[in-house]
Amino acid sequence: MVDSDTEKMAMPEATVDYEKGNASSIDEDAMKLAEMGYTQDMKRNFSVWSVLGVGFSLTNSWFGISAAMITGINSGGPLLIIYGIMLIAMISTCVGISLSELASALPNAGGQYFWANELAPKKYANFASYLTGWFAWWGSIFTSASVALAMGSALVGCWQLGHPDFVIKTWHTFVAYQIANIFCFFFNCYGKTLPKVATITLYTSLISFLVILITVPAVAPTHQHAKFVFATFINNTGWAEGGIAFIVGLVNTNWSFACLDCATHMAEEVHRPERMIPIAIMGTVAIGFVTSWFFSMAMFFSIVGDFSNIGATATFVPILELFYQALRNKGGAIFLEVLIIATGLGCLVASHTWQSRLCWSFARDRGLPGHKWLSQVDKRLGVPLYAHFVSCVIVAIVGCLYLASLTAFNSMITACIVLLYISYAIPVVCLLVKGRSNIKPGPFWLGPFGLVANVVLLIWTLFTLIMYSFPYAKPVKSSNMNYVSAVYGVVTLIMAIDWLVRGRKSFRGVGERKSDVNEVIDVVRRASVTESVH
Repeated sequence: MVDSDTEKMAMPEATVDYEKGNASSIDEDAMKLAEMGYTQDMKRNFSVWSVLGVGFSLTNSWFGISAAMITGINSGGPLLIIYGIMLIAMISTCVGISLSELASALPNAGGQYFWANELAPKKYANFASYLTGWFAWWGSIFTSASVALAMGSALVGCWQLGHPDFVIKTWHTFVAYQIANIFCFFFNCYGKTLPKVATITLYTSLISFLVILITVPAVAPTHQHAKFVFATFINNTGWAEGGIAFIVGLVNTNWSFACLDCATHMAEEVHRPERMIPIAIMGTVAIGFVTSWFFSMAMFFSIVGDFSNIGATATFVPILELFYQALRNKGGAIFLEVLIIATGLGCLVASHTWQSRLCWSFARDRGLPGHKWLSQVDKRLGVPLYAHFVSCVIVAIVGCLYLASLTAFNSMITACIVLLYISYAIPVVCLLVKGRSNIKPGPFWLGPFGLVANVVLLIWTLFTLIMYSFPYAKPVKSSNMNYVSAVYGVVTLIMAIDWLVRGRKSFRGVGERKSDVNEVIDVVRRASVTESVH
């Protein structure tokens, strides 16, 4: 941790209400940003609660478990989920510490791509930053697509439960996917309301969690025994090795703790981000673990009869079938699923916020084609509208793959996890190469514990890159093949072509940014004077 004298020197001079996120004038945050080579284009309207709302609404671990819980049963059973959550939560704590340290030392909306550019050896800085930015953005696109699919499946499943003669087809879910994507698009079109939306989605998630946690076990006519919940390992994958089956199933649990970098990309929309962003990241991990573990335990105890009947439901939404068997009432089951849908829509809104900030910040440094438009912030709406629109259009296009192959689409869910880990690993490698003692730490700095967290993050990234590429089941067929390697190949190909054709010449790296600092500082000072006059 930095000492108290350093903290006092870093305190903004302007009068700021940090709880509400307001400032009387342009404060020291804008000047710190200018010293990095960026102007203050976004309004700092977010409080620590609304940033936590965005971060947790996106990661939303209990919601992720609700979507993947029964799927994971075939690859490890309840034991996988109960203890897998503990394992992933510990790893996510290390990931959160690594991200929080960097966000505290170098608070910037670019997040991991900016850190890579600052920390990498000068010769490789631009390429390392460019790789990180592309991996992070594609990870966010695939995340939004996976959440939109979960919403589409839930909506169609509710309809099927209420109309038993209805047979779900692929195109039904596809249409619901696109409706969810379009609906959530509009919530990110007006900057002033976003903090309130983020706070509302946070409370919606927590209230929905409590209602379901209390209701389902209370009304279930029978309950599973403790041995089923805590000691039952099931392997229906075809893998002879139980360990491989466990790892294959762990993908579902890992998805529930993905996207921890979300809050880092809000660094230019909250005051004192060097303190607030780490609070949001670590708070997301803590709340995520508590909610997901207790949710899983309560749902497993509440399974009525044979769990295989839940997995074979005509709704294709196992958690909805679990609700129906526990409540023995379709209306009640649909109501509880609507709570999950409301939580999921909040998750998708947060994902749109995240992907748009990634796209916008990366485009500022000319990391993407069309950067002149993607880097613009709409002054009237207060959001990077072009970046938001283009990102959502790509999510809509990616959804078309679902019509062609569910297996291939599911591979993108795995890709969203691993690509994000790679985007975290690159700046951490750069940090370790540079030396942790050779950068100025922020208020959140854990010294030796931070080093351990960095090493765990790197080991886990390598582990997931290899092990999450294994086929989901054996014998391997085209219908159950893991196509994640092909996804990596396509992303890498697109990235390589853009780098060779455009990126290596136009990308704005650390050298160019440093040369622009004096000019940017003058712009910020003039803006400060203008605001004071008005």
